[in-house]
Amino acid sequence: MVKRVAILGSTGSIGKQALEVIEAHSESFEIEVLTANNSTGLLIQQARQFLPNTVVIGNKEKYKEVEEALADLPIKIYAGEEAIAQVVQMGTIDVVITAMVGFSGLLPTVNAIKAGKQIALANKETLVVAGDMITQLALEHKVSILPVDSEHSAIFQCLAGEFHNPIEKICLTASGGPFRGKDVEFLRKVTRCEALNHPNWSMGDKITIDSASLMNKGLEAIEARWLFDLTPEQIEIVVHPQSIVHSLVQFEDGSMKAQMGLPDMRLPIQYALTYPGRLKSEFPRFNFMDYPQLTFEKADAKVFRNLDLAFQAMDKGGNMPCILNAANEIAVDCFLKGEVGFVEMSGVIEKTMRQSTFKEHPTFDDYMNSNTEARNIASGIINERKK
Repeated sequence: MVKRVAILGSTGSIGKQALEVIEAHSESFEIEVLTANNSTGLLIQQARQFLPNTVVIGNKEKYKEVEEALADLPIKIYAGEEAIAQVVQMGTIDVVITAMVGFSGLLPTVNAIKAGKQIALANKETLVVAGDMITQLALEHKVSILPVDSEHSAIFQCLAGEFHNPIEKICLTASGGPFRGKDVEFLRKVTRCEALNHPNWSMGDKITIDSASLMNKGLEAIEARWLFDLTPEQIEIVVHPQSIVHSLVQFEDGSMKAQMGLPDMRLPIQYALTYPGRLKSEFPRFNFMDYPQLTFEKADAKVFRNLDLAFQAMDKGGNMPCILNAANEIAVDCFLKGEVGFVEMSGVIEKTMRQSTFKEHPTFDDYMNSNTEARNIASGIINERKK
């Protein structure tokens, strides 16, 4: 049976790789919806190739450009964030790949779950910001949330056939990024170009910076807490520079399972789309002789303070992870613009967490308000530093 797929964020790194997977298995998948925020040229190219039912451009100012470019095709064109949040409810969609970056993925994911769509989750911020609410909604609407992040896909694969066996702990592996082993003084001088030079993975700018600061691993820990119903104490971060062991699960008898493979995001994307089956792929295969040594190190949360801040937010609960995420999005954006230093990002996030209003049992509106408040506070802190 052909699955009809909506890709939210089709012009980003995950979206483009998802389209590669779908193109390779066109007998199994059809593209129903493509969305992008600003990248009109690539969105138009994708639409002409895959002929979706609907295309949405988030930036309303670019609607006319997309409409004119696709005028000769029977494709519905919409614009705006509201349209992205609404289009996921279409009855012709079977699976929604949430490949948008940041807080913007929350509302479309909520609407897709309420509409009963299967979720292939690449937008980790959705569970970071509102994990309790999202998991409850998924249970209520009997919707499966299948992880696309390589680490969470690895845990999910390790748990296949083991869901009745309690987890003692999980180990999320991290490459360590481009600054593994460096000290704080080195990090103070880091440039945008250096931070975007990831040794193993090809990702978008925001996720690459998060990986360099280890915030990405902190966000993944919070995501794992909700995906697999864990406590913070059951989650360990281990630096694994080769990025071959994507993560591990330890069971109560002491036995451990790991999922391994070359660092290629197409594999977890394909697994999320085909679960519980596996389709043959032409992806490069891992060879042990190419990696005679696999090494593991302790993550240094004293140097990479974002990791510690993420665990603090997870421990605190409530809307604190939402505050953490909002402050980090502002800090990363300002770092990419050269307005704040690499190490200074942690200070901005920490101060925002202290100054924002804490809600122990937040509602959806609380999450929205917390996101706005934290962004304003973080922006204010950065503006003060620039004076």
